[in-house]
Amino acid sequence: MTAKEILKDTESKMKKCMETTLREFGEVRTGRAQPSLIEDMHIDYYGTSTPIKQIAAVSSPDPRMILIQPWDALAIVEIEKAISNSKLGITPSNDGKTMRLSFPPLSAERREEFIKVVKDMAERGRVTLRTIRRDANEKVKKVQSEGHMSEDDKFKSEEEVQKMTDRFIKEIDSLVERKSKELREV
Repeated sequence: MTAKEILKDTESKMKKCMETTLREFGEVRTGRAQPSLIEDMHIDYYGTSTPIKQIAAVSSPDPRMILIQPWDALAIVEIEKAISNSKLGITPSNDGKTMRLSFPPLSAERREEFIKVVKDMAERGRVTLRTIRRDANEKVKKVQSEGHMSEDDKFKSEEEVQKMTDRFIKEIDSLVERKSKELREV
């Protein structure tokens, strides 16, 4: 494996980590009802785990409500079960054809709890990035010890991996800041 391949692989893994962290942030509800809160929630649809967005139209007609209109009326029971079992803390109401999720305004304490949750998610993302960095550095050392890379190239590669790690950690920090600001809005 060459230094370029190691760096490319490392960057790919770090991007996936960022996507996961961003998706987790999207699952934390703010004061507004956003379809992204439930779109990726999976239900058991005829024996297959299926995201809600693939079997229903999900919209937000006003800032405090999400409207779910399944294309198959039989799926509404499974959607209701998935939402009730989720960590959203919302009880869905349905009329047999559509489902409404009403989001009450968040209390100040609940907002602070969500900010802590977001910070924990961000820390998990940072730890994952550091693990990816460690693995990449071990690969670089292994390639260098096998004689396929000079010591200078090893140091350059490690430095490049560190710069990449710093860039992604900085991105996570800005996402946390943005999400915290979103949560503090009333």
